[in-house]
Amino acid sequence: MTATVATSHRTRTGWVAPLCWSAVVLDGVDLVVLGVVLPSLLTERSWALTPGSASLISVVGLVGVMLGALATGAISDVIGRRRTMLLTVTSFSVMTLLCAFAPNPEVLGLLRFLAGLGLGGVLPTALALVNEQAADGHGGRATTSMMTGYHVGAVLTALLGILIIPSLGWRWMFALGALPALVLVPLLLRHLPESGAYLTAREARRSAGSSAPATTEAPAGRPAGSVGLLFRHGLARSTLAFWVTSFMGLLLVYGLNTWLPQIMRSAGYELGAALALLLVLNVGAVLGLLVAGRVADRIGTRRAAVVWFVASAVFLALLSVRLPGVGVYAVVLATGVFVFSAQVLVYAYVAQVYPAAARGAALGGAAGVGRLGAITGPFLTGMLLTAGIAYPWGFYLFAVVAVVGALAVAVVRSRSAS
Repeated sequence: MTATVATSHRTRTGWVAPLCWSAVVLDGVDLVVLGVVLPSLLTERSWALTPGSASLISVVGLVGVMLGALATGAISDVIGRRRTMLLTVTSFSVMTLLCAFAPNPEVLGLLRFLAGLGLGGVLPTALALVNEQAADGHGGRATTSMMTGYHVGAVLTALLGILIIPSLGWRWMFALGALPALVLVPLLLRHLPESGAYLTAREARRSAGSSAPATTEAPAGRPAGSVGLLFRHGLARSTLAFWVTSFMGLLLVYGLNTWLPQIMRSAGYELGAALALLLVLNVGAVLGLLVAGRVADRIGTRRAAVVWFVASAVFLALLSVRLPGVGVYAVVLATGVFVFSAQVLVYAYVAQVYPAAARGAALGGAAGVGRLGAITGPFLTGMLLTAGIAYPWGFYLFAVVAVVGALAVAVVRSRSAS
């Protein structure tokens, strides 16, 4: 009987990585779906969109993702990872489907905001689950492997846009973006187990509560809830450092993904070459994710994150030099290898530093504050393009951002989460 139970448990935990990977694919879908449909939205005569108002829809959606990440991480520490994953995937998918029926830009912006609230919780919850399920010493590899789903979702959505929009129109992109929920939600219901670390932390809280006098408030001087734990027991410095690092990391990710082709165009590259460089950048991202986790498990996650940010700064600075022929492709590939997985290593490190009782809140805080960087990156780079100095100063700016990210993660106090 004991052997049967153990086998059943191993079978269920074996579902964690593929189900979380599938959920993170949705984040990749959201990364590019609006960019894919924007050219079509701008041609909707009754909507009268301008590039400025269309950008506002994008920003509103990112604000929703930020708020969702900040709130849902703490919620998962209370109601559990499994329930939170079901709630976030379902709500995001429903709101994305409703986007297909938006009658005007205002409604589309509102629905993108509401979809963002759900989507924002997907990543921190998935990160908590895979790290709590991963074997000791393999959290880095588990995190980076899961995050390949992010880029798979982005690439698939871009390809679908090429195939679907000319024949069926932009609304079908949102309908197809919601379609995975028809398969994923039933699989989550049936196969996703609750995190063992969360269950242990919950039982510890219950035991502590039953042995303490009944009260409706936290003791004086003690912040209530998992969010309060982020600033206690010597974790305040680490929390602030992770927030700074995540801000810088996502500034780089979104700034490069949004404006790299246009920056290279301003440097004199042909449009085809500029777009090819964006593809090479994301190929490098996948390669970096496959390598970074293994390196982190071997030399330590903090050390790997610092190395990755420093290498990002070096290659970003090199892009300020007009390189001949294959040289620019090699440097862009290396930039993708380090920039994208540097931020993922930050998530892996967050999961290692904080105890299970606050891990969801910690990951949600890092992802949520990072989304401010996701908004800031495209905005700052757009300003440099408008001023006509994005090349080479955009790459100098990105290099400095990477250095700040390295310095911030270096001051995190290393400790083992329980």
